[in-house]
Amino acid sequence: MKTILVAGGAGYIGSHMVALLLERGYEVVVADNLSTGHWQAAKGAKLRVGDLRDSAFLDRLFTEFKIDGVINFAAFSLVGESVKNPLKYYDNNVGGSISMLKAMDRHGVDKIVFSSTAAVYGEPEKQPIEETDRTEPTNPYGETKLAIEKMLKWSDGAYDIRYVALRYFNAAGSNTEVGIGEDHSPESHLIPLVLKTALGQRSHIGIFGDDYPTPDGTCVRDYIHVRDLAEAHLLALEYLDKGGKSDAFNLGSGDGYSVKEIIDTARKITGKEIPAIVEPRRDGDPSVLIASNKKAGEILGWKPLRGLQTIIADAWNWHSNHPNGY
Repeated sequence: MKTILVAGGAGYIGSHMVALLLERGYEVVVADNLSTGHWQAAKGAKLRVGDLRDSAFLDRLFTEFKIDGVINFAAFSLVGESVKNPLKYYDNNVGGSISMLKAMDRHGVDKIVFSSTAAVYGEPEKQPIEETDRTEPTNPYGETKLAIEKMLKWSDGAYDIRYVALRYFNAAGSNTEVGIGEDHSPESHLIPLVLKTALGQRSHIGIFGDDYPTPDGTCVRDYIHVRDLAEAHLLALEYLDKGGKSDAFNLGSGDGYSVKEIIDTARKITGKEIPAIVEPRRDGDPSVLIASNKKAGEILGWKPLRGLQTIIADAWNWHSNHPNGY
């Protein structure tokens, strides 16, 4: 049995990764400072509370457990906050990754799967977005993730730490079998906000602009089930374990859904009215963001299996059973 360290494993995506690893027979160690994560979400893992920037904390972890590989989800991820407080994001996201790579080098761990983001592309030049497209982030959050990707590349050359960087699009859904889901404070993602409106916790859902050059005038995004996302990380880890070379991959469904389509699908699944009000556009919102997932399919053998209906139905299952989160 292999032991995997999941940094940020008490967070939304990290906890779904933990659940999958445990299901597949891995021993799982979670490192999380619980600033945005929930200890209840890291079910079945060995949770150690601490900050990645604390090298003594990491040394204790790598000494206590024989870690075979690392999956790093630990990061601040609010785009708006990153614009207002960029140094907070550089300090936590980049600083934590530097500390983790140093600890891996000290303890002879040579594989890491890194949670990156579609935000590394900024305003896309074409659709669907491919890994070879220009990377020019439009916010500090995306910049920190791109900086870490570049740091990983140079660390591979210098320290022989191989990596896979996974650039995801819009993660959503929940694991209904384990009973974990999306609980952010504040919440900024569309699907949970729509479902909170269905629960009566919000008066309406805001649609930021309905005059985009899309079929119904609202922004189009690529949504991916969080369990499909976790499966891609496990495939990436297995790829590195078999000697695969360092690389970056997009993770998306390859399909786009508009804001109005999300709301209409949620109305059908929940049976609720879900009032929606058109509000002014937000600065920096591209009209369309869709991933090409061809490379992940060809090299990692990954294919998303769960569509929009399942994503929203699973998310509704979580939110209706946990109206106040964990």
